[in-house]
Amino acid sequence: MFQGTGSDVGKSLLVAGLARAFAHRGLSVRPFKPQNMSNNAAVTADGGEIGRAQALQARAARVPPSVHMNPVLLKPQGETGAQIVVQGRVRATAKAAAYQGLKAQLLPAVLASFARLKAEADLVLVEGAGSASEVNLRANDIANMGFARAADVPVVLIGDIDRGGVIASLVGTKAVIDAADAALVCGFIVNKFRGDPALFADGMARIAQLTGWPAFGLVPHFADAVRLPAEDALALAAPPPRKAAARRLVCVPILPNVSNFDDLDPLDAEPDIAVRRLRPHESLPPEADLVVLLGSKSTLADLAALKAGGLHHDILAFARRGGRVLGLCGGYQMLGRTIADPEGVEGEARIARGLGLLDVHTVLSGEKRLVEVNGEALGGPFHGYEMHMGVTTGADAERPFARLADGAAEGAVSPDGRIAGTYVHGLFAADAFRAAFLEGLGASAGGEGFEARVDATLDALAAHLGAHLDLDALLAAAR
Repeated sequence: MFQGTGSDVGKSLLVAGLARAFAHRGLSVRPFKPQNMSNNAAVTADGGEIGRAQALQARAARVPPSVHMNPVLLKPQGETGAQIVVQGRVRATAKAAAYQGLKAQLLPAVLASFARLKAEADLVLVEGAGSASEVNLRANDIANMGFARAADVPVVLIGDIDRGGVIASLVGTKAVIDAADAALVCGFIVNKFRGDPALFADGMARIAQLTGWPAFGLVPHFADAVRLPAEDALALAAPPPRKAAARRLVCVPILPNVSNFDDLDPLDAEPDIAVRRLRPHESLPPEADLVVLLGSKSTLADLAALKAGGLHHDILAFARRGGRVLGLCGGYQMLGRTIADPEGVEGEARIARGLGLLDVHTVLSGEKRLVEVNGEALGGPFHGYEMHMGVTTGADAERPFARLADGAAEGAVSPDGRIAGTYVHGLFAADAFRAAFLEGLGASAGGEGFEARVDATLDALAAHLGAHLDLDALLAAAR
């Protein structure tokens, strides 16, 4: 099990790289995260949902994603707290304080999923959540040491040197956690190092001396991590790299409950496209060529935030001038005339006016559609997934955005073809569709296929970790 001294120390990336590295050795590998909190989710073949990071780790291990790889997924949902997804299905909704009392009830499902993966694999790589030193949350913990103790798994502690204070964070973790928890730690990794590794040799030795834990390695910063899907919305705070040669500007409002934002990754990877994230209070730049409204875990709350910030005025004016707007999932719902929530799925029962750019109406319901889909749009095939609560109908849906493999019409397009909405996630990862879509913007797709790029990056990450970590020692430490 790989636990961190804090959030965003690189646990997900290390597990993905190790999954590919050990798969290259011929081992049957499975990733596992007992509890995740993220609105960036993926649909599994059996119709459930897990964290996007575990789907990437499954890909790294060259196995299909399963609901058992992330048995508890928490999806923050505005004023109602968070959805609690257990083994792929929504179990309940709870506020943070109430969830603390529910965790003990979820441990049997977590252990059952873990046992299932153990039975089918040579090696299970477990990822913790947050910090191993959150002793205030240790009671009933199922994400870090609570799981490690219950499942009797050895723990590797990861520290992030890039943020500073890595010696104190690793040694301090040993100081504050329970002695029985500390006894499970079999070693440590220092991640995201920049510079000459020889300069930190004494630091590694000092950590080992003060903790009694051996070092598995010092991992240099892996710059190509930006080529892989990010785990959570922390990644949205970092500005994308500047592209001096980009010919088209895509603007994306980042709303409080944004979800499935990895839909942007293939566009970010295109040399001809610059993607600019905007907060609701910011203005739409006059040079924008396309506005993309992303998915949302709380569509009504995010629609209200968009209007409160004033950015919706810019989007409406942009559309009146002939600008192109694309809504994905929750963004599709926002483009319509109304969004009704008669069951109070997102809080109190209500009806809200959408942006009115598409002649469609949405009715939310408690039933969630989780399904992988294949189809064709703009003459190009795609493979994606749907993950939404609600049904959207109306005149513009008579002009579907896509046609699914079973012949069903999907999405909606305005009469002039400039406004479109769809429930399908993952469209831009399809090279043929992306090329056709960019051509409509007056841009060209790069020569590198997106899926091939992801796999090549995973291979490079595996080689990177193989060069800087003692993989044999890690395998020897696994029970």
